Amino acid sequence: MPFAAEWSICPGGSEPGDTEPPGGGWIAIDTPTTVADALRQRGLWSLDGPRRDFDDECWWFRARFDAPERATLLRFDGIASAAQAWLNGEPILSSTNMFIAHRCDVEKLMRAAGNELLVRCASLNAQLKAKRARPRWRTPMVTQQQLRWQRTTLLGRTPGWSPPAAPVGLWRDVSFGSRDRIDARDVRVDARVEGNAGLVRCRVESHPNARLELRLSRDGREWRTAFSGEGELRIDAPQLWWPHTHGEPALYDAALIIEGGAEVPLPPVGFRTIEVDTSGGGFHVRVNGEAVFCRGAVWMPLDVVSLRASVQQYEAALAQVKAAGMNMLRVAGITVYEEDGFYDACDRAGVLVWQEFMFANMDYPRDDEAFTASVTEEVRQQLARWGSHPCIAVVCGNSEAEQQAAMWGAPRDSWEHPLFHETIANLCKERAASLPYWPSSAHGGALPQQPETGTTSYYGVGAYLRPLEDARRSGLKFATECLAFANMPPPSTIARMPYPGGWKDRTSRDLLAPWDFEDVRDHYLEQLFEVHARELRGTQLDRYRALSRVATAEVMAAAFSEWRRPGSACGGALVLMLRDLWAGAGWGVVDDQGVPKACWHALRRVLQPVAMLITDEGLNGLHLHATNETPHAQSLRLKLRAWHDGHALVANAEAPIELAPRASRTIAAASLLDHFVDLNWSHRFGPPPCDVVSAMLVDAQGHAISRAHHFPSRPALAACRDIGLQARVVQRDNFACRVAVTAQRFAYDVNFEVQGMTAVEDHFHLDPGDEVRVTLRGTARAHARGWVHALNACDPVAIEGELA
Repeated sequence: MPFAAEWSICPGGSEPGDTEPPGGGWIAIDTPTTVADALRQRGLWSLDGPRRDFDDECWWFRARFDAPERATLLRFDGIASAAQAWLNGEPILSSTNMFIAHRCDVEKLMRAAGNELLVRCASLNAQLKAKRARPRWRTPMVTQQQLRWQRTTLLGRTPGWSPPAAPVGLWRDVSFGSRDRIDARDVRVDARVEGNAGLVRCRVESHPNARLELRLSRDGREWRTAFSGEGELRIDAPQLWWPHTHGEPALYDAALIIEGGAEVPLPPVGFRTIEVDTSGGGFHVRVNGEAVFCRGAVWMPLDVVSLRASVQQYEAALAQVKAAGMNMLRVAGITVYEEDGFYDACDRAGVLVWQEFMFANMDYPRDDEAFTASVTEEVRQQLARWGSHPCIAVVCGNSEAEQQAAMWGAPRDSWEHPLFHETIANLCKERAASLPYWPSSAHGGALPQQPETGTTSYYGVGAYLRPLEDARRSGLKFATECLAFANMPPPSTIARMPYPGGWKDRTSRDLLAPWDFEDVRDHYLEQLFEVHARELRGTQLDRYRALSRVATAEVMAAAFSEWRRPGSACGGALVLMLRDLWAGAGWGVVDDQGVPKACWHALRRVLQPVAMLITDEGLNGLHLHATNETPHAQSLRLKLRAWHDGHALVANAEAPIELAPRASRTIAAASLLDHFVDLNWSHRFGPPPCDVVSAMLVDAQGHAISRAHHFPSRPALAACRDIGLQARVVQRDNFACRVAVTAQRFAYDVNFEVQGMTAVEDHFHLDPGDEVRVTLRGTARAHARGWVHALNACDPVAIEGELA
């Protein structure tokens, strides 16, 4: 039942023992939420304004309400972080764990009218002053190491990378319930595959004697079973759930029918097997027996201030994940457990989830009974939520705790914490045996961070400034995070910032490091384009930003091409991260509002289920890799072309190619030519014979399915010149239009500038003489005119025709 009340909040000092609410200063709010979000809604605080330490004060929440009929329970789905609650002056709750949901029996305390609920969220800073044993190692993520004792998120408390919006308050729903009614949150549904059958077990512990019926339905068919307390339903030869890159994420609608006809909707059910293959030191996720190359990103809350999102917002974000060819998201231990709507959306979208418990980097208490008891309840509640979701692929104990201990220099026998290797591992085995469990995001090998064994946070290409060849040389098996750069956002994002150079202030960094991730990006910019980044930034800022966008896009595309090629032993890689937490040059491949950056478009081209990839094999020449992950055979044509000086054709070949379902092929580019052309400039007999090589897969209708490019010499290619770039509107419909783009010479990094409109395909390369038609979508405020840029064009060109 919803909580209809008059809500208000008020700061109340910082003394830990203060249990009296303030006499005045209350601020009316619409609904329970975090303090930061409540103040933001009232225009009293903003991420762009002066910083405020929400952890420095205690905060009071007050609700005045009349009791709904038959309400006997008061539910708190999450309070951040240590809190007490009173109803009509009587204590009903004391909580020290942000991640635990509470159900309070309030039948004897509730009045028909005139109730008052008070919730006090204690000052976190005051709690951190308590004297406790020092940790055995430190983490540079946080300034206060004793956060390890607090069951709260690190978001807002990591100055090097997350915005200063520490979540305090009622960050999840407050609602009424009744002991007489069955709530969907009290129903546990587990689906599994045994042989050729799908089995669904349903358990309602809160009403063990109720006469119930479980109903599943799909495509007009129904399956039912009656039970009390616990029951099982069998479906012969069910349609299996697949990640969207490999098939259909088939779901069955589910409902619980209560005696008398009342119906409780349940989350849809999906049938699939899932396992992790670690043979030979590898890490491959297998779904329904098939090895899946997992690629995607670390997920962050869509709103870092409220930590909430609507179903529509989740679905829009997941649609963008699918469009990029990604099939896995990681909910990391540095964030929060997502709402049910997120997992429902992943189920529908066919996106796998690497799910971590909310522990990261720190030396957590080992022998504290109260801490362990709180964590045990937290884990049990989360496992009960996840068991019914086919999207859950791996349950992981923590984020980088083993790696942090090892890299800090702690003794080897302290790396593996019993909390993750025993307590949580045993709970997972007991309550979610069908879900693979992995103790830490970086685990396996002689060192936790060792790329060639198990899983790791891979930053060889990235923070450690290794050459691009390290993507292969490292022998990477599975990257739970990788390729973190200060990804330059589009001009529209920079325009929203408090001042034009603001992206630099928000660049991520480790607190103890003398460098930041813009320095990392600049290193690869200089390597790729042979420019001096600092000088370019000071004299040609727009050019610097343009090259910055292309640099991280090219590096990401090259790394994933290595990891996806058929000869690779890599089982997957997740970039850090999908979405920026606030406007700036963050780790995200899309900005804080979901606008794609250049690197998102680059990843989109190399991550599709049917894709063409190119790798440089040195004296063995270029290798072309054609991949088909779909369950359908593909009959295509492979086209190979190379140009000198951006327009003189020096190689041209094509051949039919048959790709079996879920199969890949590698073809030496030289095998397609009847004469020698040093396509990758490996022999160095004089200048490069070509500056661009293009390979594409074409369907029977002549449509390009996938394109890939190789550049023997980027600096020469990126030089500005007249390339004959043209763009014209060929179709217009409501708030969308189609624009045809052509160029006489090769166009490097073609991108659009149209206020109020976004290009579905952007930051792409255009072969000379080809035409690419791009859809632009916008709003009623979109401008009627726009521009097309290319990195190697002297000037942008106006789009001919009305856009809106």
